[in-house]
Amino acid sequence: MKADGEAATARSLDRAADLVLRRVHERGRAEALGLRLAHMTITLGLGYQRYTPSMAVVLAGRKRSIIGDDNQVWGAEHFLITPVDLPVVAGIVETDPERGFVSARWELPTAIVTEVAATMAPPSRPAEPVGRLGTWTPALADAFSRLLCLLDEPENIPVLGPLVAREVVVRLLQTDQAPRVLAAIGGDDPVVPRAVHLLTGQMADPWSLSSLASAVRASQPTLSRRFREATSMTPMQYLKRLRLGEARHRMIVLGETAAQAAAAVGYRSVPHFSRDYRGLYGAPPAADAARIREKLRLWREVEPAAAAVAEQALALTLDPTTPALTH
Repeated sequence: MKADGEAATARSLDRAADLVLRRVHERGRAEALGLRLAHMTITLGLGYQRYTPSMAVVLAGRKRSIIGDDNQVWGAEHFLITPVDLPVVAGIVETDPERGFVSARWELPTAIVTEVAATMAPPSRPAEPVGRLGTWTPALADAFSRLLCLLDEPENIPVLGPLVAREVVVRLLQTDQAPRVLAAIGGDDPVVPRAVHLLTGQMADPWSLSSLASAVRASQPTLSRRFREATSMTPMQYLKRLRLGEARHRMIVLGETAAQAAAAVGYRSVPHFSRDYRGLYGAPPAADAARIREKLRLWREVEPAAAAVAEQALALTLDPTTPALTH
């Protein structure tokens, strides 16, 4: 039975990969379903991205995702739920010989999650912390592939889209990732969404755990525990990741110096900023920014399409409405 389930899951995900490859340029259809599609034929080094509440899937190839202290290489066997705005460092480590790298990100439909959650029994609290990555069930893979099938039927998206999305949500709430899915709507605990809103909107402010806990009306231990459950990071780790990603963007895109970028995102000490930056990206700020700019310049001359992909995958814009990556 287990082998049959795995085979059914594989067939559903293969169908989903083919649909993405065929419709990756149909941005309007994808957006109508809450999807962002990606296809690339090149591997990419680690770059900063900010995920909105969503379900991320890899349908061909493999990627590395670093969320807090969690560092994983994963592919089609898993999916990733991000319940709140989440700073992620990610890169493509492997492409499929036939399909390249194929992925999709589905914006969690919070209205549907709220509706479904009200009709289902609450998930039991796991005895041990849930892994960062979810594992597909045959029913979830089938529902998700049928959501993608609507890319071939744009006339049916307005009617069938919400129905299939509801089924995907139901199937997600039957996995061990249910607590993270529910966290996307805040549940009965608004502490983490409030904290995320403050940190993302005011990242340059001199936050401490004490001041943040006071702002969201929670004790420091409670805030730390709930924040880590939702994001795999402490609030201060989350803030540091936000600041470093925004600083990298400012140096590469706006041409700011390390000192200018550090000050703009809230660092009071350039040496402190440089240490944190090197710890995350593996190189000093100025050298890293120069390396990326030079690589992009060469790619624009030799392979403009690859350069366009890299510019987006390296998160050279933090605007969540950036068009889907295509190549």
